[in-house]
Amino acid sequence: SEKNCYNEEYISLFDEMVEDKKYGWKLTDILPKIKLAGENAGVLSDEGAKLIDTSGNLNAGIPLCPPEGDAGTGMAATNSTLVRTGNVSAGTSVFAMIVLEKALKELHTEIDMVTTPTGKPVAMVHCNNCTSDLNAWVNIFKEASILLGGTSDMDEIYGALYRKSLEGDKDCGGVFAYNFFSGEPVVGLDDGRPMVVRTHNCNFNLANFMRANLFAAMTSLKVGMDILTKEEGVTVDKLTGHGGLFKTKGTAQNLMASALCTPVSVMSTAGEGGAWGMALLAAYLKNNDKKSF
Repeated sequence: SEKNCYNEEYISLFDEMVEDKKYGWKLTDILPKIKLAGENAGVLSDEGAKLIDTSGNLNAGIPLCPPEGDAGTGMAATNSTLVRTGNVSAGTSVFAMIVLEKALKELHTEIDMVTTPTGKPVAMVHCNNCTSDLNAWVNIFKEASILLGGTSDMDEIYGALYRKSLEGDKDCGGVFAYNFFSGEPVVGLDDGRPMVVRTHNCNFNLANFMRANLFAAMTSLKVGMDILTKEEGVTVDKLTGHGGLFKTKGTAQNLMASALCTPVSVMSTAGEGGAWGMALLAAYLKNNDKKSF
């Protein structure tokens, strides 16, 4: 990250390992060139435009970005590119990306390493499970609402249920939600079996039920973040949330701040996620002069 290039030690190791193969190339000859935010990565060709849109309506010449995926766009969308900041994208899956002050000391298979659009090291905690089970329960409440002649508007139902969770007990009244729809590498789980568990004498009400399910959506993320903060000593000053989980104002961000022991803010564009970040990066590519972020 200091040089914005591939790790020279790893490159040399690879070349040594395949030296006996007598290939006509070195690894650096075939790896893609590194591009930073604002640098020209090429444009959509006529052939590519026709491949994507056989109707011919899509025009060639559209600027392309390096293949950075959700990582760089999420950071740009939330203005989380400085060290000790990070963002959390939360929907059916969830990931947090923390901009590091220095490289991690150890290898952690639960943590992916990416970079900011300018090449600073970023630790990513990516979890398969977040709101899938929560969404399934909200759909049950929608059915009940319609059955009783009430609203079918999902935004209204989500909002009411999420806000209700803030009235619950701090410990969710003893209600436990196990929200794994699928396997979860962060906690070593191969397959999912979602369930809700409670004792006969727990405080089982709607507020605690929703609170338990919202906290469950953040549990795997909490496990991964603990690796960074407790085992690696990573300091996080603030997190910015985006994605569907944060659409209801003041609910998920409140609970996530409690779960991660870190301030969590949400921007007005929270529901737009990476698409907003991509638009910002595209505007920067078009308008910047210094070719740096």
